[in-house]
Order: sequence, then structure tokens, then C-alpha cells
Amino acid sequence: MTKIIKHQFSFSHPVETVWEYLTNSELLASWLMKNDFKPAIGHEFQFRTGPIAPLNFDGIIYCKVLDIVPLKHLSYSWNSGPGGGEITLESVVNWNLEPTESGTTLHLEHSGFAKKENLDMYNGLLLGWVEKLEKIANLLKAEKYGDTSA
Repeated sequence: MTKIIKHQFSFSHPVETVWEYLTNSELLASWLMKNDFKPAIGHEFQFRTGPIAPLNFDGIIYCKVLDIVPLKHLSYSWNSGPGGGEITLESVVNWNLEPTESGTTLHLEHSGFAKKENLDMYNGLLLGWVEKLEKIANLLKAEKYGDTSA
């Protein structure tokens, strides 16, 4: 049985602002991971982080932009594995943005956790995505009020 991660998050910012956090490589790196993302269908890119041995993950996520509808929808593949070119997780991340009276509702769907060996990665990302979405909210809050760190 394939597992799917679904989250919905509300921001008190316009769609254009939230979209920037999904499609600007520098902003993506501020809340997700280092990357070479470009918002162009067919662009292949990577997210990079430290390896996580218990998850059989070498720290590289291989992605390809599958679909873009500016300010509304972004979809990309999200594939990873233990290294040496071996891919054990083949999944897809879909972002949908919906303008609301108070800002933006962001819908995340991460699908493709079909193999038993993907269950640990699924469990890690289930909460991991919530933490990342909260990081966007905190960055937007800091942007709104200015950086108050010493």
C-alpha cells in the first residue's frame, strides 16, 4: 500500500510571497536544503544535506521539475537512496497554493512511499515537512518584523 504525506498550512502572506519560498533557490535553501533548483519544467536539480545512515540515505535528493503553474502549482520528483547511484525511494512532491482572505493556504502532497524499505523515510518526512513549513512561517515573520538577532 502506497503511503502519502498530506499537509495544509496557512500563511498570512500573499501567494506571491509564499511562491518565492518554493521557487527561489536561495530562499529554498533557507528553510529546506542547499539546492540548484530552477523553476523550469524538465530542470533536473538536487537537494543536499548530511547522510542519514538509519534511513539508508546518502544526503542527496535527485529531483526533476515535472509541472509549474506560476503562483498556483509546483511539482517535482524526489528520489533518493544509499549512494553509488542506487535509488530506493521514487516519489513526487506537489505544492498547491490557494489565495485566501487572510493570505495563502499551502497544500503539500508527497506521494510514492510504496516499498516497505521506504517506511522509515515516510515516517521521518511526515513530521519533517511540518517542521520545514513552520520554518517558512518563522522566516516570513522575521522578514515582516526585521531581524532582531544581535
